[in-house]
Amino acid sequence: MKTLFRILSFFAIIFSFPAAAALNVFACEPEWAALAQELGGDKISAYSATTALQDAHRMEAKPSLIARMRSADLVICSGSELEIGWLPLLLTQSGNDRIQPGRPGFLEASQFVMRLEMPKVMDRALGDIHPSGNPHVHLDPRNIARIADALAGRLLEIDPANADVYRSRADSFGKRWQSALQRWEQQAAPLKGMPIVVYHKDMSYFINWAGMREVGSLEPKPGIPPTPSHLADLVERMKRAPAKVVVYSPYNSPRAAEFLSQQANVPGVMVPFTVGGTEKAKDLFGLFDDTLERLLKTAK
Repeated sequence: MKTLFRILSFFAIIFSFPAAAALNVFACEPEWAALAQELGGDKISAYSATTALQDAHRMEAKPSLIARMRSADLVICSGSELEIGWLPLLLTQSGNDRIQPGRPGFLEASQFVMRLEMPKVMDRALGDIHPSGNPHVHLDPRNIARIADALAGRLLEIDPANADVYRSRADSFGKRWQSALQRWEQQAAPLKGMPIVVYHKDMSYFINWAGMREVGSLEPKPGIPPTPSHLADLVERMKRAPAKVVVYSPYNSPRAAEFLSQQANVPGVMVPFTVGGTEKAKDLFGLFDDTLERLLKTAK
């Protein structure tokens, strides 16, 4: 009886120890939370500060976000000034030394890829332009692969105890991503050369990857809402040289796109833009699957 009691006590002690805490990952945008989850699995807990229905340019440094960042082990954001209006304050107010710029716990995704639309001149009269180039790097699937490598390396550095898990998951994700990339490249062939009107300069990387042609923007200048005079000018331009599609993101008001679509007889399409933007875009694979599916319908 005593032996049985000792055995039961032994197992009670073992199971009373708490499981190792998951690594807290604070992502500024849903695509990076999704990527972190792919690579970290149950070894991490990923939180996104924004959703697909929110414009990451125009967030506020709310106390709830400060609290989240205070307990973060790793912060991953797009960077290139996308979050300039709120991220610096979160970092300062968090008091968390682990995730400050220059530390292993801070990762700026856009720094690991070739950025488009680097401005030659900085002038606020030109609109909301980013000195470090276009920050919406996630819509080129080749960039996701490069950033995944950087993020996997950072997870290994911060949490070496789970290195084998991170290596295994990174290898699995890399193989699945390359297979999907080959499929997407074949599917995107009909989009090559297709003229497209965007709402904002948030589709540039996808357009560049797919070989499409941007022929207009609903915004008269980056970050400036559509105006009646600009839309009227776009309608006239579409009459002379029609686009095949006008696209907008879930966080954009659809009214300007609908107006141009009706007046110029150009299909209007909402694309998911990021994970969670549509029902099918539940993860990074679904993001590109659904974006291609929606655009290919207009290419027929």
